[in-house]
Amino acid sequence: MTEQHPAGDAASSEAPKKVLVVDDERDIVEPIRHAFEKEGFRVFTAHDGNAALDLAEREDPDIVILDVMMPLRSGFLVLERLRVTQLNPSKVIMITANEGKRHEQYAREKLGADAYFHKGTFHPTHLVQKAQELLGNS
Repeated sequence: MTEQHPAGDAASSEAPKKVLVVDDERDIVEPIRHAFEKEGFRVFTAHDGNAALDLAEREDPDIVILDVMMPLRSGFLVLERLRVTQLNPSKVIMITANEGKRHEQYAREKLGADAYFHKGTFHPTHLVQKAQELLGNS
């Protein structure tokens, strides 16, 4: 299931930046969605890897917040596919409950993740700040 949420009150005449939030846990997705909407982003959500790829193809997000462990297709496989298929690659922030450094190294060095956060160690506003930094809006 995928959802689209309109952006918050964006004061700029420029089109809002688009973010795709992908996680199979709704209690993770909702606070992240809310934090991005509060900053004027247009937010799309997906709860599995296949839905994420469909939305990314249709909406061409500026940034993707991507969980590593998901049903149907892992975040690693989603990122790998995005890097091959997107003409203008989205910035990607990976999030995971896995504390190991090996996955982070693989995501950054082999797949080109732009940032990597461990669940439980960040607040959704940290993701927004990192996204704005990656998009040059800090």
